[in-house]
Amino acid sequence: MIIKSLNLMNYRNYDKLNIEFSKGINILHGDNAQGKTNILEAIYMCGTTKSHKGSKDREIIKFEKDESHIKLILNKNKIDHRIDLHLKKNKAKGAAINGFPIKKQGELFGMLNLVFFSPEDLDIIKKGPQERRKFLDIELCQINKMYLYHIANYNKIVIQRNSLLKQIQFKKELYDTLSIWDEKLIEHGINIIKLRNEFIKQLNNLIINIHKKLTSGKEKLVIQYEPNVEKEQFEKKLKLNIQRDIITGTTNIGPHRDDMCFMINDIDVKKYGSQGQQRTAALSLKLAEIELVKTIIKDNPILLLDDVLSELDRTRQNDLLDSIGDIQTIITSTGLEEYIVNRFKYNKIFHVVEGRVTSENYLL
Repeated sequence: MIIKSLNLMNYRNYDKLNIEFSKGINILHGDNAQGKTNILEAIYMCGTTKSHKGSKDREIIKFEKDESHIKLILNKNKIDHRIDLHLKKNKAKGAAINGFPIKKQGELFGMLNLVFFSPEDLDIIKKGPQERRKFLDIELCQINKMYLYHIANYNKIVIQRNSLLKQIQFKKELYDTLSIWDEKLIEHGINIIKLRNEFIKQLNNLIINIHKKLTSGKEKLVIQYEPNVEKEQFEKKLKLNIQRDIITGTTNIGPHRDDMCFMINDIDVKKYGSQGQQRTAALSLKLAEIELVKTIIKDNPILLLDDVLSELDRTRQNDLLDSIGDIQTIITSTGLEEYIVNRFKYNKIFHVVEGRVTSENYLL
């Protein structure tokens, strides 16, 4: 799959932008805070409906404007598709595929498969479990429609159940209605645990060899899934924790509290690994993610690299660049030095200055 073009209107610091990408390596370079990452964010929204930064729609719309538009042309299986997003300050965003509005934004998932790699991802090992769950959810939602269905419903039920738990503290008669939510919570939760477990097994099949190559065979990296509760015990433990849930006003058991652990030579790299080991493990994770998506969708995903090369040493830079192969890649960078020094082959260069993008000698 290839992104052919991106059109923005009133998006962040862009009044209007129409940019056409090469099917190979595209470099967006310029000083910090000029709008390079905003382009990657807009692409990411077309694939996931959300900002990778966690920004709300009203924060994305250009200052003093009421709405923003994103249009992306994607070539998939030799057919062009158009994705439109209409962001509004005080209403839910609208989305359309090939000019036809979609009822649920989740319908966009899987249309555009992306692997996003930023400096923050290098810290995924040592961050909190919420970031690792986010990684699982984003990737699984892109490649598995059933996971998207279960996680969307599960998250809604957790919110509704938590609200009910708080009400029960003052209205004991509502207690009998709790079982209705618990039944659905268990149904969707069991499926989430199962699908996450299968996904991590698939990652491990790839990441072991990838990491061995990055470390010259010295290290073996294994991802361990750490479910908050095993699927066979979910119903039992949920019932055992009902009183605790009522007291705290929150659901304490379930996959919304899952985590995963990265083990190098049987040692927890989060607790005992060096910063270099943590970063290499994160790089291995991203490279495995690319290979897994390629296998599942029988196509190449789009790779978005947000100023990540400046955070890697020369060896890891080369390992990442060598893995790109024939994948369409869009890279942001503050300069071009690392590409020139490495004699890295690129197909198109864009210069970004204060929301204006130039390609070669013409203005976009």
